[in-house]
Amino acid sequence: MKTQKSYDNSPILYIVPTPIGNLEDITLRALNTLKEVDVIFAEDTRTTNILLKHYGINKKLLSSHLYNEDKMITKEIEYLKEGKNIAVVSDAGTPVISDPGYILVNNAIKEGYNVVCLPGPTAIIPAVVMSGLAGGPFTFYGFLNSKETKKKQELEALKNSKYPLVFYEAPHRLIKTLNNILEVLGNRKIAIVREISKKYEEVIRDNVENIIKTVENLKGEIVIVVEGNQETKNYDNLSIIEHINLYIEDGMTSKEAIKQVAKERNIPKSQVYQEYINNK
Repeated sequence: MKTQKSYDNSPILYIVPTPIGNLEDITLRALNTLKEVDVIFAEDTRTTNILLKHYGINKKLLSSHLYNEDKMITKEIEYLKEGKNIAVVSDAGTPVISDPGYILVNNAIKEGYNVVCLPGPTAIIPAVVMSGLAGGPFTFYGFLNSKETKKKQELEALKNSKYPLVFYEAPHRLIKTLNNILEVLGNRKIAIVREISKKYEEVIRDNVENIIKTVENLKGEIVIVVEGNQETKNYDNLSIIEHINLYIEDGMTSKEAIKQVAKERNIPKSQVYQEYINNK
């Protein structure tokens, strides 16, 4: 077991959330951290420069994005070994959450350095709140797979969740994704929340079929919030085998069915697999 004491005077890798639209949506602590660190690893140095100039911050920037993040590990460790503090920022929101940063974070932890994530801007929470579809638990998934077959498989695995589902999506993929949601999840209530905190912020609430007809040319950063399954079945009276067979009859492979049953019953997949093998 390894316990991190975040402020033990050892070098720190700071994860710093940045505004998702309005430049005023940044905490005082985030600004002070960006002023005090020795170097900032940025997803796009041009974007981060706009923020830094706005607040009069002059700091060394290194580019660290999806395609070079693994190569930046050496630089990261060099700075930390020298006793320097580092900040990691993405173009908007909180790094690592559907953004670059995970590789640097994971590497710093493996090397024994402290990782501190500041609270701050994220598109998830405003979207969930404004959707009107969640007042408790919800499932954040991020971006669905760009390939349609895999996207449908991902939705299939989520369709029985009674909790609202939250996805990020790009404008050019929105209609296809909504059609996939309609096909796999059904005509549920959804909310399209876009351009959060910006001048053109918009929330569109309706069922999937109606929304598909009206959102063909939407632009900007988009969050989709989908109503949870209101017809989730109660499997308490089913045996594990009956539960597995129910999904196989619906078209799932045995592997997919075993995984889904384990998830719904909150038991190890190995236990479900063993039960299936013993009764095959």
